[in-house]
Amino acid sequence: MKRVAILGAGESGVGAAILGLKKGYQVFISDKGKIQEKYQNVLKHLGVEFEEGMHTESKILNASVVVKSPGIPDNIPLILKLKEQGIEVVSEIEFAGRFTKAKFIGITGSNGKTTTTMLTYHMLKKAGLNVGLAGNVGESLAKQVAENDKDIYVLELSSFQLDGMYDFKVDIAILLNITPDHLDRYNYQFENYVSSKFRILQNQNEHDHFIYCADDETIINYLKKHKPKAIQHPFSIKTNTENGAYIKDEKLIINTNKLFEMTIQSLALQGKHNLYNSMASGIAGRVLELKKEIIRESLSDFQNIEHRLEFVAKIHGIDFVNDSKATNINSTWYALESFEHPIIWIVGGVDKGNDYEMLKEMVSEKVKAIVCLGKDNTKIHEAFEDIIENIVDANSAQEAVNLAYSYGKTGDTVLLSPACASFDLFENYEDRGHQFKSAVKAL
Repeated sequence: MKRVAILGAGESGVGAAILGLKKGYQVFISDKGKIQEKYQNVLKHLGVEFEEGMHTESKILNASVVVKSPGIPDNIPLILKLKEQGIEVVSEIEFAGRFTKAKFIGITGSNGKTTTTMLTYHMLKKAGLNVGLAGNVGESLAKQVAENDKDIYVLELSSFQLDGMYDFKVDIAILLNITPDHLDRYNYQFENYVSSKFRILQNQNEHDHFIYCADDETIINYLKKHKPKAIQHPFSIKTNTENGAYIKDEKLIINTNKLFEMTIQSLALQGKHNLYNSMASGIAGRVLELKKEIIRESLSDFQNIEHRLEFVAKIHGIDFVNDSKATNINSTWYALESFEHPIIWIVGGVDKGNDYEMLKEMVSEKVKAIVCLGKDNTKIHEAFEDIIENIVDANSAQEAVNLAYSYGKTGDTVLLSPACASFDLFENYEDRGHQFKSAVKAL
């Protein structure tokens, strides 16, 4: 009997277990940490053998295939041992892709992935397609393939997921941007991270589509040396593109086959970075030959996801915005860039080696006060004390919101956009966002 060992018992691991059982595999699931109760209950119900708090090598090294959680690095001894023995180590997406004939739209990039994925999914759903949402968002792909397979899936793909994908092919690939992130996983070599992102093109042929940002230098430099087989669709806000999308006279124009245009004022997502997200989704819609009205409607009535530039409330004329999902410098740059009014910026947490230099110009232009929300805010103070007069520290979301409110006046925006991970004071970025929203509502 074929045997699958699954490392990591979160959403993707448990999904892989469900699919493995259905396809006749003997399944073993192992998690080095604690397994959440809801997932334990599913595994018990299925009768799957599982362990937590350790990896029993003898039960893993006898598998015919190992499905690895994207969070587990490739260079730990167990993974190296598996590879030495010639045992296949794949991601849940790769495993699931072997058991479905669905079409795939894959979306990657350092920033904007989730928004673009949700927007594209919203559009396809509105068009009445039998569509699933998976990857970093939604239910695991494996679980959907096992229980309720779809005709087409929209996948948000991180570089870690792409690293575990080999035979998998996306029919429409979207690459939004590439900026340094997660470099600790790539030997601090930016080019290794870039190569990972471009794995989204692997196995594509001349009938497939590649949608990419023509304003991103890293992408353009890579494309000068490597020619994709797929049909290319560039998008840009700086120049007119062919067979892609661009901005002209305050209009978003897509010229893939028939001309499509709509005013940028009517887009649901505002801010320069969101123009890119809307263009990428719009091109995907045109490639799939969705009706123009559907694309136009979807781009104008989309509700963004929680914790990503999410409007919380207006109190005494001050807007409160929750961007807790911004865990790196770039995401925060985009957030600051999308507001016209003075910002009281709540920032801080666990710093992944942030270089605040690239934010200085934006901060001096847009920010009137900074509230630091983290256990150690030294780097933030050092980076901005010369340009911002008011920089204060807070030890809780409640305190941060109260301090920010005290600096605000009508027309200002209080923006939680931490540029850091959350696990010094919070469980995760969702917990941080929820606590921020509760504190705002208590004002």
